[in-house]
Amino acid sequence: MPVAIVGIGCRFPGGIDSPHSFWQFLKRGGDGTREVPRTRWDIDEYYDPDPDKPGRIYTRRGGFIDNIDSFDPQFFGISPREAAFMDPQQRLLLETTWEAFEDAGIAPGKWAGREVGVYIGLFTHDYENMHMQGSERIGLGPHSATGNSTTIAANRLSHAFDFKGPSMVIDTACSSSLVAVHLACRALESGEARLAVAGGVNLQLVPEMTMSLCQASMLSPDGRCKSFDARANGYARADGVGMVVLKPLAEALADGDTVYGVVLGSAVNQDGRSNGITVPDGAAQRSVLRAALRAAGVAPSRVSYVEAHGTGTPVGDPIEARALGEVLGEGRAAAAPCLLGSVKSNFGHTESAAGIAGLIKLALMLQHGQIPPNLHFETPNPDIAFDALRLRVPTAL
Repeated sequence: MPVAIVGIGCRFPGGIDSPHSFWQFLKRGGDGTREVPRTRWDIDEYYDPDPDKPGRIYTRRGGFIDNIDSFDPQFFGISPREAAFMDPQQRLLLETTWEAFEDAGIAPGKWAGREVGVYIGLFTHDYENMHMQGSERIGLGPHSATGNSTTIAANRLSHAFDFKGPSMVIDTACSSSLVAVHLACRALESGEARLAVAGGVNLQLVPEMTMSLCQASMLSPDGRCKSFDARANGYARADGVGMVVLKPLAEALADGDTVYGVVLGSAVNQDGRSNGITVPDGAAQRSVLRAALRAAGVAPSRVSYVEAHGTGTPVGDPIEARALGEVLGEGRAAAAPCLLGSVKSNFGHTESAAGIAGLIKLALMLQHGQIPPNLHFETPNPDIAFDALRLRVPTAL
């Protein structure tokens, strides 16, 4: 069943706080990465360019949202005392969900007590880790458990808006928010939900996860995602939160809703035993692409653009590009390559919000009929045969 995207709420690095500001940022080729702000941690205390130095961070940059401590709890019926114990990821989800309904022109109160599904991608627990340290025991309060529980990130929305449909948090690492959208669409198709909100959130509050990723050599020393470029040397971590309101297409058209885009089909799988638990598998990627195309009823050659994972890693980018080219190149003329982009080049990898960031970017592209440039693409990665694969990365609007 086709599912319409009828509302968007978002906060991403670069001052993005609405669909409009997101689109203006993309059009001008905005770069939202910057040095780690002191409101997170003192980068001078932890920085060391030596990638082998334990307990240190070899990059000074990332993507960060400002004012994550600002919140109007009483707007959502929450006391200031309880709000102080809430993970700011919960607060941002409340705000962006309200904004997504506002963008859709739908009053959430009209759906109170009805089967509205809530699906959230989330896997970072920085606030919980800070709050639950042994040194903080004296500060634990009656709202500590609910304020930091992963489950509550979705249940908080259902409670605040009185939604009675399925309510769950999904952790499938970097695909979490896209799997959330997939499950939301399935719930609408089955009738388990009449309306759904789906998305994801990610915040970097403490340096330890960044340290561990540096030890695994996953991050770019210069703090930028150079997707599909020869200089690809890792990714930049980034904050982000995005939510979409989803509705069966037939109902959205009947109700006169604005439709950003339509989800025709989706698919989920896993690599199984690949070359390494963090190494993507090309065969699995080809399989899930074909499954999604079958579900959508779309021929590979009809796909004109792909918003890719495109983290900017020397291993992942070629595997992904080859999988895309081998599937989407079937029946495609050499003169009409499939365009390939990644919003990670604009503000970094938002991890559990990465999929929803890309989906919102694509929805805005469909609304405006334009394709924004991919940043930091200067020399094509020599391990990607772009011409043979019928792929091209756009560098201008």
